[in-house]
Amino acid sequence: MGRVESFELDHTKVDAPFIRKVTVYTGAKGDKLTKFDIRFMQPNKEEMDMSGIHTLEHLMAVYLRDEKLGDEIIDLSPMGCRTGFYLTIWGDLDPEDVDEMILNTLKRVTEAEEVPAANEVQCGNAKAHDLKKAKEYSEKFIREMKEKTK
Repeated sequence: MGRVESFELDHTKVDAPFIRKVTVYTGAKGDKLTKFDIRFMQPNKEEMDMSGIHTLEHLMAVYLRDEKLGDEIIDLSPMGCRTGFYLTIWGDLDPEDVDEMILNTLKRVTEAEEVPAANEVQCGNAKAHDLKKAKEYSEKFIREMKEKTK
């Protein structure tokens, strides 16, 4: 059986929210990329609803690319368990390298008035969006991360 890093993580011991460096991959030509676990919800205790996580994905996908390392982003993917996202970015980076851009992005989400690309041409499920929930999830992440750093 192939190794799946997230299956090796003891989900009963994590304390969400957090930004965790999952791994650094090195390509055949030496290029490096880092995968991060951006966990919003406590595993097996809470989850984001589909419309809220979908909206958050749209907003973060756009706003992250406006940040300092935005040109280095490869992908932002929601987790199937609906507790967070994976962020894949070029380079060998640490959580400290991306935490400000993530928090800036989530602050912008809390101020958003519309969902980018929420139409049938640009989205495969354009009816399934909830801006209010996306804002709630962002506010929760920001608030709880601040509490952890006190």
